[in-house]
Amino acid sequence: MRMQALEEQKRRRAQQIESNRQFDLFAHLSINDDSDSDDLPEEDGGSDPHTPASAALGPYVSMLNEVEAPVAPSSEMAVESVLPASEVPIQAPASPITRKKKPKKKNKKKGNYNKPSKWADQCMYAELLEMATDDPAWSTDDGLNEGADGLPKDLESGWVAIAPVPVGKRCLVVTHQTAGVTGTAANTTIRSRLLGKSLIPRFPSPLPPLTVLDCILDANWRDNGIIHVLDVVRWKGQDIGDCEAPFRFWWRDTRLGELPQALPPTINFFPKTPKSEASGDSDQPPRNPQFPYPTYFLPIPYHTNTSLDSLDAVIVPSARSQRSITVEIPVPKDPSLSTAIDLGGLNMDFRAGVPSPATFTFTSMIAPSIKMTPAPITIQPDGLLLYTAEASYEPGTSPLSSWVPITGYDPPGAMEVQAHQRPLDLFHRLVQRRLQRRLLACARAPNDADASMDVESGA
Repeated sequence: MRMQALEEQKRRRAQQIESNRQFDLFAHLSINDDSDSDDLPEEDGGSDPHTPASAALGPYVSMLNEVEAPVAPSSEMAVESVLPASEVPIQAPASPITRKKKPKKKNKKKGNYNKPSKWADQCMYAELLEMATDDPAWSTDDGLNEGADGLPKDLESGWVAIAPVPVGKRCLVVTHQTAGVTGTAANTTIRSRLLGKSLIPRFPSPLPPLTVLDCILDANWRDNGIIHVLDVVRWKGQDIGDCEAPFRFWWRDTRLGELPQALPPTINFFPKTPKSEASGDSDQPPRNPQFPYPTYFLPIPYHTNTSLDSLDAVIVPSARSQRSITVEIPVPKDPSLSTAIDLGGLNMDFRAGVPSPATFTFTSMIAPSIKMTPAPITIQPDGLLLYTAEASYEPGTSPLSSWVPITGYDPPGAMEVQAHQRPLDLFHRLVQRRLQRRLLACARAPNDADASMDVESGA
């Protein structure tokens, strides 16, 4: 199934390349074409040099047919022309044509809302990797055949691993061409994977315009401002999805590393307070600051070395472990702080009368000055993703990508699955069995060679 899908994708890619080259436009050209030669023999009968070719008249034939022939006068018109004006019959005036008013369309807004979005189901969604839970063939002398366990046969050479995949919501990040400076103008939207609907209002980001990223919105993005970048579909109007997986991930890490790490100056970390809090009637403490939109675009680590040793020692343990990073988060609101402004790069506090501490501050007309403090963030893992190395990015569910979660998708109320039957644990156990089989084969090889040499010497 995977090989057929890969071959079909390669065939479509080759057809697209051929169509873009447009070789058919040059098929009639020839190197030995003598049509421009001046020494052509004249045809018998002496043709007029000013006679146009038949191909030149082709576009005008339809225009000639549209010319109306002169209408011959009818007998009634002839009779009317002979009769005097007093005897000509008077025709009654035609009654005015009444046009019916078209009924107004109702629920027009509702119809546009239900219209499917062009971003619906545009993520490359991986299929769940089906693995063999019971393997009686392992007890035989020949061992477990490659591929009978459910793992890909070319797992070590033809795949790229993504681990650890964080817990969150799959989405598309789309940037638009807007007037204004990149990073300050609201040019970015987040679209849901299935319906393509906008999850939050448009916001500014350091991403270039005309960029589409396959992302995972962190489960706690309101507190840490993180969105995880899984894959890149388009970058600055250039289609990167047509490239192979290792190049796409390299491009993703390289371009994201070049983005500026400054936050938008108009960001407001405090949500809108109710009218009761604004009037001072409520005694509740002020709310903690939160990110209004994601600000940190964090790439998910990828591994091109998918050998059995690397899977056993590096990739699978990484897919299980938590990931710890340090980001700057806003300090909780302090009523004792006064409004600060930036004068030539110097932050001044009007109440204290001395320069404020060397911290990253923002000034807003909506909220008071906010200090950004580095804090460690723990990202919970969700599983392991496998991409076919030679495959390009394609929307929808694809067999060219496989998903190995940490825990299974059991219905609520079902019994807890044992540790050795969880998908990622089962995947790890099958990888270890392949390693054991390879070690057994290597151990048998010298013995078989010695036995063959003994047989030859005895003969």
